[in-house]
Amino acid sequence: MNKQNITLSLPKPLLKKAKVFAAKAEKSINELVKESLEEKISKGTGYERSKKRQLRLLKTGFNLGTKGKIIISREELHARS
Repeated sequence: MNKQNITLSLPKPLLKKAKVFAAKAEKSINELVKESLEEKISKGTGYERSKKRQLRLLKTGFNLGTKGKIIISREELHARS
C-alpha cells in the first residue's frame, strides 16, 4: 500500500489528550487517526449500501400473498360491528 505523509493542525489540548490516549492503547497517534478515518469511511459507505438496498426493496415491493389483487372492499375493511 502506498502511503503519503500529511500535516495536521490540532489544538494543543486535543493533541495532549490524544498522546495520552495513544500511550494507554499502546498505539501511535498515526494509528489512532488511521483507525478513526477507516471507521468513519466504512460507516458512511455502509449507510449508502443499506439505503440503496432499502430503496430497491421499496421499488420491487413485498409479496403479501394477494398476487396484486385486492380481495376485500374498503367498506368491509372499515366496517364496525
